[in-house]
Amino acid sequence: NLLIILEKDTYNTIKAVVGDALYKEKGSKFIGFAFPVTSEDEVKIHIEELKKKHHSARHWCYAWQIGVEEIQYRANDDGEPNNSAGQPIYGQILSKEFTNVLVVVVRYFGGTKLGVGGLISAYKTTAKLILDEANVIEKTIDVSFKLNFEYVDINKVMRIIKEHNIEILHQKMELNCEFIISIRKKYASVVQQSFEDLRCLTIKEVTE
Repeated sequence: NLLIILEKDTYNTIKAVVGDALYKEKGSKFIGFAFPVTSEDEVKIHIEELKKKHHSARHWCYAWQIGVEEIQYRANDDGEPNNSAGQPIYGQILSKEFTNVLVVVVRYFGGTKLGVGGLISAYKTTAKLILDEANVIEKTIDVSFKLNFEYVDINKVMRIIKEHNIEILHQKMELNCEFIISIRKKYASVVQQSFEDLRCLTIKEVTE
């Protein structure tokens, strides 16, 4: 299975924030929210904002997954019984095959305890409701390279860029030129070879 995951060069995430999916069970209200995120800092900001907005709620349970080839994730029960909230929410992120997403379920307690089974069902259902509402976008996994070359060779470089429909993220056009380009991962080695064959430039992969 692992090989299939690594060879895939696209991933699904959500396009925009979705909020206020409501699920009720024995007087308790569960409200779901989903956010596109790319860092833990963004996760913290969204959760803090929800805590301010829903300050009289009892629990703010959540799960997130970030990353494409190296995955980071977290599930948080926020005071609910172990694995009764965060894990069911995370399960819905996994079943949708989403990444770079945060799902928060805010619970207003209605006076009747639901039991662990009831909680699992409520958090799972609310997470599913909100993710079903989200607009999904498929993104490609891209690799960035830095090209350094002399201005006299610009036409040769641009020919390859046009031929492969390569995105230029940054360019410096002087006697010595520098381009930062982005290539879809599965074409990266072929394109890299095309540039190396020119012999008039240096090409280096840009890592974060």
